[in-house]
Amino acid sequence: MPECKGWLLDLFEDSEDDVVLYIIARDGRRLRLHTCFPVTFYARGSNTELRTLWRFLSSQSPKPVLKRTRRFDAFTRQDETVLEVQVQRAFLQRPLFERVAKSFPHLTFDDADIQLSLRFAAATGVFPLAHCTVSFDEGDTLKSISPLEKAWALTPSRIPFRVMTIAPNCDPHRTLPERLEIDCGRSHYQLSLFPERGLLVNLKALLERFDPDILLTSWGDTWLLPYLLETSEKHSLPLPLNRESRKEVRWQKERSYFSYGRVVYRGQQVQLYGRCHIDRRNAVLWDDYGMEGTLEACRVTALPLQVSARSSPGTGISSIEILTALREGILVPWQKQQAEMVKPASELFLADQGGMVYQPVVGVHKNVAQIDFVSLYPSIMVNFNISPETIINDPAAENLVPTLGIGIDNSITGIVPKSLKPLLMKRITLKKETARLEAWDPRRQDFARRASALKWLLVTCFGYLGYKNARFGRIEAHQAVTAYARELLLRAKETAEAAGYEILHMYVDALWIRKEGGIDKEELDTLLEEIQLNTGVPIALDGIYRWLVFLPSRQNENRSVPNRYFGAFEDGSLKIRGIAARRGDTPSYIAGVQDRILKMLADWPDPAAAIPDIIQYLQQSIRLLKAGRVPVQELLVSQQLGRKLDAYTTLPAAARAALQLEGIGKHLRPGQRVRFVYTRQKDGVYAWDLGNAPDPAIIDVDQYVKLLIRANSEILQPWVGSEKDLVARLFASGGQLALPRQPKAHPALHARQPPANPCGALAIIRTI
Repeated sequence: MPECKGWLLDLFEDSEDDVVLYIIARDGRRLRLHTCFPVTFYARGSNTELRTLWRFLSSQSPKPVLKRTRRFDAFTRQDETVLEVQVQRAFLQRPLFERVAKSFPHLTFDDADIQLSLRFAAATGVFPLAHCTVSFDEGDTLKSISPLEKAWALTPSRIPFRVMTIAPNCDPHRTLPERLEIDCGRSHYQLSLFPERGLLVNLKALLERFDPDILLTSWGDTWLLPYLLETSEKHSLPLPLNRESRKEVRWQKERSYFSYGRVVYRGQQVQLYGRCHIDRRNAVLWDDYGMEGTLEACRVTALPLQVSARSSPGTGISSIEILTALREGILVPWQKQQAEMVKPASELFLADQGGMVYQPVVGVHKNVAQIDFVSLYPSIMVNFNISPETIINDPAAENLVPTLGIGIDNSITGIVPKSLKPLLMKRITLKKETARLEAWDPRRQDFARRASALKWLLVTCFGYLGYKNARFGRIEAHQAVTAYARELLLRAKETAEAAGYEILHMYVDALWIRKEGGIDKEELDTLLEEIQLNTGVPIALDGIYRWLVFLPSRQNENRSVPNRYFGAFEDGSLKIRGIAARRGDTPSYIAGVQDRILKMLADWPDPAAAIPDIIQYLQQSIRLLKAGRVPVQELLVSQQLGRKLDAYTTLPAAARAALQLEGIGKHLRPGQRVRFVYTRQKDGVYAWDLGNAPDPAIIDVDQYVKLLIRANSEILQPWVGSEKDLVARLFASGGQLALPRQPKAHPALHARQPPANPCGALAIIRTI
């Protein structure tokens, strides 16, 4: 019987072969194997209804295997009697369950809609991208499969992927591309879009010759693959996008939905069979952690690569918890029906306090240390065993949650801590290894990106614990986490104060502290050890600031804002939160100017000394705007549509731009972002994706000058005063910009040069 070692690339249901697996073998072969894989779901309800369901299922062809059994329910905290329905072929389970759910709406169902890869991983230990051993017969029927590594391996085996990168030569949503840029290994190709048949012939040849495992695209979901498929059908020339020639590509429609007080948009997806398609512009957090992090998320969540790449961290956490439940024999709810515990108003007030916030002291502070608990919320869930099934509604419980009338049952370990502990430990280990490695070591970037993928999963786990529709979400568990967090932060505060430190600010999991005479590193290390001893949660130094600014509210200068600050560390690096440069709707030109000013402040031991040069630089920046020397692309505003266009009573700028796009047949959904520039026309905006560059004469330069001044007045307020004071210094000569003196030699003061190619740049509208 043939046997080989390799990596699981893809698996999916198939009407002929039931479950198909694609394996990248060590010897370079790409194996297509198949197997029958039984799938189980459960039903609960009255004995009468279950007997009726039994008779219904017995009449189905093929008949599933039926039996009464008991399974643990995380929400009732006890074993429940259930009807187990085992469907012998995986691809038959979904249509059968849909008929059952429709015919028996009063029953409760579990394990009904679980991703195939999760079921397979729970049964075999083999997850997508896992290194494994397979044996199979002459007909390529899988006989056995076993893992050679776990998802939590620090250094998983490197997979010899064949990656083909395809991207159009420009943004297709604005301008029709002329060609495709293609990279296969070390070879680069340019394929013209016209003639279309020539494009198809050449692309087909490349796909067949290179046979990629991963198709890595830009705009692949929203333009490239739909265009190629449409063109292929038009010319009756099939493209081998799938390795599975019998199957067509999988389409997932775009959708908008409301979550946590905001509208979320999920773009159209095109997924393949036998190879994986990743659209870099539609992949979640690709810009944050790239391919390395995407592969890591795939391994730990056990979701197929092309599914994982597009899934939110919340979906990833849910998948990890479902996998844990499957392995532990715990029921996975199909549609949750658990209600929040009934509480009097006084208890609700105590329960819903959220994370602790200690209002910062507004102004400039020197020699400030920021110390952060390491993954505080996940650590609390793990250390204190917080999970839906461990919550006890008993004020007399042995392990009471601080300030809440509920306890924790430590006689069992919950699904949530079981799921999070290996995730948490792996991230901590990766971060330690990253810090240990030299800057030139290629493993450093790999470890950092993988740690970032795990970070996003851990960041999400807290919110998902309180999400009512999460499989294992429970509001009381969510409240228990914040209660413990407040308690631990107070313990940290008391420990720091006892050691002689002044608390400037506390925010959820971090403290900003200083000490008369400055920060001593050895004393600080001792403090961190004491805090960890008193809380049971690791805490680390984020950095020591030379100076740090806590900014006031824009509405009330005497009132501070918890998460709005910036400062320079001892090494000159900056940390920035809550200002224009970090907001997604700030034009890149304005964000760039603000970033440069921040760096200028950081270059001086006393930031006040940089103000004259900063004023001069701002004058230069305004002059460039008014002289039309800023490319239009750098003035783009990107804002999200909050609702359908017909639901607005007053149209904001994004909606007005979206209406312009509607006029040329480009329809946008709530949650999508709209790009536009401000103009002096009636609408006040010009939608960038109209295709043609706007007439430079219509750009509202004054609006951009206002935005520029407003953005920088917020960071210069401690040294310059109000926005009005800044305007007075900038326009010191009767409303005109004063001619600047010759700038000092300073790396941040290099004057911006007009673009070499004037195409797309503003023409000179007016001069000063």
